[in-house]
Amino acid sequence: MISKRILGAVAVAIAATAGGFYAGHLMTGGTTEAASSTGAVDELWKTSLQNAAGTQQTLAAFKGKPVVVNFWASWCGPCVKEMPALSAMHRDYEKKGITFIGLGVDTEKNVNDFLQKVPVTYPVYIAGFGGADLARRFGDDAGGLPFTVVIDAKGVVRSTKLGEVDPAELKKTLDAL
Repeated sequence: MISKRILGAVAVAIAATAGGFYAGHLMTGGTTEAASSTGAVDELWKTSLQNAAGTQQTLAAFKGKPVVVNFWASWCGPCVKEMPALSAMHRDYEKKGITFIGLGVDTEKNVNDFLQKVPVTYPVYIAGFGGADLARRFGDDAGGLPFTVVIDAKGVVRSTKLGEVDPAELKKTLDAL
């Protein structure tokens, strides 16, 4: 018999993927009213998550620096598709002091299995399914993935994007920081 927890996780996965696909076609990015709130950024800095290596860390280390936060999951097709571009952009923008971080809205096993197959150059943390709640604080009301947030050094949300990122659009935002 399939447990209620597994059925719940499957339902969340299907809804998030469908919501991300649908909303990604409706939204072109930009800062939403909810995303402009400093509450979400403050909550992000207070969040303590396990990194892919198994070490628990608070994200406060990124406070005061420009950061690109990408909410993703291993089962999300658009998430997987955009990761090589995000990884390449991280290598380019790291020299300019901009850090990318990935928040896996997934299980520790799935995140680590994925990272064994697809190398990522930026820090990845395991947010679990609770990561969807944090993404909602930034304006991801659809609960879809991928969801990307650009935060400047002052803690101001500069843009949000539900759905696969357009590297040219993201570069424009990052070049303006």
